[in-house]
Amino acid sequence: MSLIEVTASGIRRAVTRDWVPEVPVALEFNGLAYAVMMATPRDLEDFAAGFAIAEGLASSTMDITDSAVAEVEHGWVVRTALTGLGIDKLGERVRTRIAESSCGLCGIENLEALARPLPPVARHAAIAPAAIFTALAAMSLQQPLGAQTDAAHAAAWVSSEGVIGCLREDVGRHNALDKLVGATARAGHPLSPGFVLSTARCSYEIVEKAVRGGATTLVCISLPTSMAVARAAATGLSLWALARPDSVLLVNDASA
Repeated sequence: MSLIEVTASGIRRAVTRDWVPEVPVALEFNGLAYAVMMATPRDLEDFAAGFAIAEGLASSTMDITDSAVAEVEHGWVVRTALTGLGIDKLGERVRTRIAESSCGLCGIENLEALARPLPPVARHAAIAPAAIFTALAAMSLQQPLGAQTDAAHAAAWVSSEGVIGCLREDVGRHNALDKLVGATARAGHPLSPGFVLSTARCSYEIVEKAVRGGATTLVCISLPTSMAVARAAATGLSLWALARPDSVLLVNDASA
């Protein structure tokens, strides 16, 4: 699309930009409408699998028996079939979501659910800062959507040596991490050893999704919120923040 860029000195010039794709994506599990997310319509099977794991609807991809993606009139729909204990939770969450607003945290049941402990993080070795710097230097080269639009988040699994093994992008910061969790789970590749590197703001949701996805160390480019720090400490997640090319902040060291 052709636009006019105006500099601080008043110079005007024509530029061309691409917008990051953002569409409604409906997630259905066992025929029940569970959520509609604004997302980038790529890697949607990874998205549904990672979302199911992060929501506790599936303990692993073994609980996911089928997944189908379809473009519909107003967006996209991903229909996923689940087995296992997630079926009971699915029905309960669909019932309680009737009373929720868009914030997803309204109502006493949700506040109580928010305080429930996360699964303990497995024992893990410390990550060398050099591995973080190596991954940061390589990450932008593996973000085609980000390079094209300057408007996409990314989440990556990185080896202990700093090599990016899997990366997913999305307009939504949560979605990018869900897609990463789903992609690695479907490939049978755990998120540990190594670490998750995220461009997202480090809120409690990013910590919880990383933990439920099986990560033991999370690295973010922003400072974490107070709740993110508390949740990481309580579950034993090693947390690094303010990751920059020349420095990184160790927030919580839970390594053995």
